Amino acid sequence: MTPRFSPDDPAATPVTPLAPDMLDAHARGLPDAARAWIAGSGFSAAAGELCPYPDAEGHIAGVLAGRGDRGARARKRFALGGAIAGLPEGLYRLAGDLPEDELHEAALGYLLALYRFDRYKSRPAAQAALVGPEGVDTTLLEHVAAGEFLTRDLINTPASDMGPDALEAAMRDLAAQFGGRIEVTAGDDLTARNLPMIHAVGRAAGAERAPRLIDMRWGQDGPELVLVGKGVCFDTGGLNLQPGAPMGLMKKDMGGAATALGLARMIMGAGLRLRLRVLVPAVENAVSGNAMRPGDILTARNGLTVEINNTDAEGRLVLADALALAAEVPSDLTICMATLTGAARVALGPDLAPFYTDDDALAAVLAEAGGDVADPLWRMPFHAPYEDEIEPGIADLDNAPKGGFAGSITAALFLRRFAGAGRFAHFDIYGWQPKDAPGRPMGGAGQGARAIFAALQKGALA
Repeated sequence: MTPRFSPDDPAATPVTPLAPDMLDAHARGLPDAARAWIAGSGFSAAAGELCPYPDAEGHIAGVLAGRGDRGARARKRFALGGAIAGLPEGLYRLAGDLPEDELHEAALGYLLALYRFDRYKSRPAAQAALVGPEGVDTTLLEHVAAGEFLTRDLINTPASDMGPDALEAAMRDLAAQFGGRIEVTAGDDLTARNLPMIHAVGRAAGAERAPRLIDMRWGQDGPELVLVGKGVCFDTGGLNLQPGAPMGLMKKDMGGAATALGLARMIMGAGLRLRLRVLVPAVENAVSGNAMRPGDILTARNGLTVEINNTDAEGRLVLADALALAAEVPSDLTICMATLTGAARVALGPDLAPFYTDDDALAAVLAEAGGDVADPLWRMPFHAPYEDEIEPGIADLDNAPKGGFAGSITAALFLRRFAGAGRFAHFDIYGWQPKDAPGRPMGGAGQGARAIFAALQKGALA
């Protein structure tokens, strides 16, 4: 589905957001029957709380929606917008005054809460419709939500229908929609074109799910942005086979690619003035007689050798070749997005995405933008003393340092070896919402894309 606001209509039911300290004053202006109804309902204006109240004929005259107090608003992202999206089917409009930041978040939260993954459902559920609020760039928010929906759809689709070929098809559809250009290198052509680690990771999946590098370009003017997204469409762990429980979620291991494509959808839909390149190494990390083995040594595109100490640390391998390719042509900024390490989840949990960059100015604008658009980020260090951990001795690099410490940092340091000398940022995202939350249903989730998009609007590439 494409998230949309509705055009204005005088018949739309008003929804009035209220903080707890505003409730009594507002209720005094309502008819006695409505005031009694609200008092009897126990409505307290808690964040996300709703109270539809009737008119004299018993029809819904309006809806009170809780904003919560300042602390609750900080803790519960999208509570107001998510609540509005959960109203019964009908047309609604926001009434009263909201601060600009709350109005923006409520409008975006409403759109994001409309998401349903109904590809395999026979009967989509009916939903509430909201008139586009005044004071909000509704068209821009629709592009942002459409990008997030694309990300969620790609991650939520099971690997049976989202292999490397299907990911390529999704990128071709996106390019066709906005006038982009696609080039694909697949199968044994990867070795012929010096993309050996992408081939090594994906070759065990067979010809029907052949590994590939998908290269999409869009835009003719402005600074150049390169997005590199990890596209491991399913990760068994290879010969270092994962246990059943973690493997059950490995359809999301292409979440970096999905998030990069969602961000690309935002950029292209909004028509930002820049030149965009999206590189997705799309593979399935499978098990067969020709699977890479622990102890193998691979040579990357840039000539560095890598000892394979764990075949389940495959994402950094495919990203390394893609980053080395990107570094051959200078750009203004390269961003890598990947569901890369469990260590990042242990450190920051599923809701907070760590990012790495040596560029202090870029880090500042990303962190500020993340706060502005309720897409929280946390900067982590490229800690130079840990460089020794990724150098095994027998080869230039180790794909899975022993010891288990600082796993997200060592993975980021590994990737930096391939990113070249230009501006670079790496996002170690989770790509999954483990339980329902306002505007964020359980399932695939983008992280960092809205923050990056907002940073680009603020001139991060200027």
